[in-house]
Amino acid sequence: MLIALHKPYGFISAFTPDGSPNKTLAEFGLPPRVYPVGRLDADSEGLLLLTDERDLPDRILPPHRAHRRTYHVQVEGVPTPEALRELQRGVMIREQKTMPCEANILDPQPIVAPRVPPIRVRKSIPDTWVSITLTEGKNRQVRRMTAAVGFPTLRLVRVSIGEYRLGNLPAGTWKELSTPERAQVLASGGGMR
Repeated sequence: MLIALHKPYGFISAFTPDGSPNKTLAEFGLPPRVYPVGRLDADSEGLLLLTDERDLPDRILPPHRAHRRTYHVQVEGVPTPEALRELQRGVMIREQKTMPCEANILDPQPIVAPRVPPIRVRKSIPDTWVSITLTEGKNRQVRRMTAAVGFPTLRLVRVSIGEYRLGNLPAGTWKELSTPERAQVLASGGGMR
């Protein structure tokens, strides 16, 4: 079984509490014996996969598999072409260089439902939505990457894994994937272009 969940803000990617005030996946009425494939931090939103298949994470998560994950990232400011090139080449975070990625400003800028609680807004500094596609997933990597090039993340939404897109699945809801949708998840997209 493979499930797509649109994880809302404020939920950890686990079924048991971690001592924080964040809520758990137990609130979504998911089938028994499923567990998350990877993770999204409590302050990140979007596509989270869950499965009861033990070998599935090894087919999706390791960087050598070049399995693509795309995020829409609202950053503070308007990234310069040089900042985008730095992201694309890889940046140093925690004394390690990230693998090359795809990074570009979304045009047109997406219309995204407001988050509760709302993001921090500064009247004198605009914000911009950027698309970032990775094939690795270190802890808080996207946030650290955008901060490293001078454009802190305000909001982060994972919109796809492999070729499967979250689409219009409402926040807080889930669905079991069909055979064709499952094939989209398992499609790696061939690494970075």
